Amino acid sequence: MGTRIERDAVGAVEVPEDAYYGAQTQRAAENFPVSGRTFGRPFIGALGLVKESSAIVNAELGLLPPGIAAAIRDAAHEVAEGKLDAHFVLDVFQTGSGTSTNMNANEVIAGRANEMLTGRRGGKEPVHPNDHVNLGQSSNDVIPTVIHVASASLIVQRLIPALEKLLTRLSDKAAEFGSVMKIGRTHLQDAVPVSLGEEFGGYARQVELGIQRSKKAAEALSEVALGGTAVGNGINTHPEFAGRVIELISRKTGFNFREAQNHFEAQAAQDSTVEASGGMKTVAVSLIKIANDIRLMASGPRCGIGEISIPALQPGSSIMPGKVNPVMPEMVIQVAAQVIGNDATITFCGQGGYFELNTMLPVIALNLIESIEILASAAGLFAEKCVAGITANPERCRSYIEQSIALSTYLVPYVGYDRASEISKEAFLTGKTIREVALEKAILPGAMLDKIFDGIKSGK
Repeated sequence: MGTRIERDAVGAVEVPEDAYYGAQTQRAAENFPVSGRTFGRPFIGALGLVKESSAIVNAELGLLPPGIAAAIRDAAHEVAEGKLDAHFVLDVFQTGSGTSTNMNANEVIAGRANEMLTGRRGGKEPVHPNDHVNLGQSSNDVIPTVIHVASASLIVQRLIPALEKLLTRLSDKAAEFGSVMKIGRTHLQDAVPVSLGEEFGGYARQVELGIQRSKKAAEALSEVALGGTAVGNGINTHPEFAGRVIELISRKTGFNFREAQNHFEAQAAQDSTVEASGGMKTVAVSLIKIANDIRLMASGPRCGIGEISIPALQPGSSIMPGKVNPVMPEMVIQVAAQVIGNDATITFCGQGGYFELNTMLPVIALNLIESIEILASAAGLFAEKCVAGITANPERCRSYIEQSIALSTYLVPYVGYDRASEISKEAFLTGKTIREVALEKAILPGAMLDKIFDGIKSGK
């Protein structure tokens, strides 16, 4: 394996011929291994898309020679497709503007473009990382743009479809369980009966609203910072550059991005990502409620509530044979906890805007993209591996209704609140049902009591 000497802004470095596509990437990979965490496919893919689109537009504007522009375009397209992911080795925890990763991309793309043109990997001739690949751009507007493009695309392409799948499954169960009556619960205590379908209808509505919130989160990310360059005033960029690049990105992603109305806001603040993260947090909180209710209703199966049964996915105990745990609901709750933690981090990072730049961009990117990805995966798995297979246990549900002292509520219109309360207390102290105490007290004819209480269990 041969080596060569390259120089970057820091100085000279010896680069193996078959290593990364440039000196700065090589140096940073060796000197700054903070966490071992690198940016994932959605971020690098969006970064490649921005660079590819920029090369196309710079060629159209006559700012790059056609041959150089074409090589940059093709190399950046390889980045967008994931063919050069192994060369994006920089740690997420780096300079707060993400300059290291932007320069990583410039250098990789230039190095690959040079290889295409000359057969020699890396270097700065004939394609230069800054003068050509980064033409009309700055890390300070590119990285915020990439965060928005990656996150909004993930919301539209992965999260919303996963939530729609979950909505369908929950709605199906709401219809299927419409006639199954069960005891309601408030404060974790017996309340008046509801139908299992009504409960699942409530869950479906939560997810439906979560889809609406996700769309609003994507819309919050629709304005992008590209065109502001270093500080927001667009220095060293063509006045048509940003608009054309953003239009091209919109066509390629199918999402309507637009140039920031005010570039100083777009680069100095990250309110848009804080807003989007808040939407993800709300979806996470909804999923916690749904998952908790399902695992509680399925608890037991014999000594818990046991009103529903959920699919058994794997053995749940290393010591208790036959025990099966609610794997999917617990997975969802843990994912949601991570999203809530990510939102707290993003909220803190949103406060990292000082003067003309927010310098917490890599951490915002890491956490927002992770939140969207894991929410999408969790919602899809929950829909197919849990909700789709839920079955009701109608006899168990009816038995709880019969035993509940909350049934005294149905006597209030006939005997008044105080008398119904007395019957409820006696039932509680004696262990008898409300029906049994009411019959003993002869407060209403037996046929009328049967009509009242039997109608409750049948949903009539």
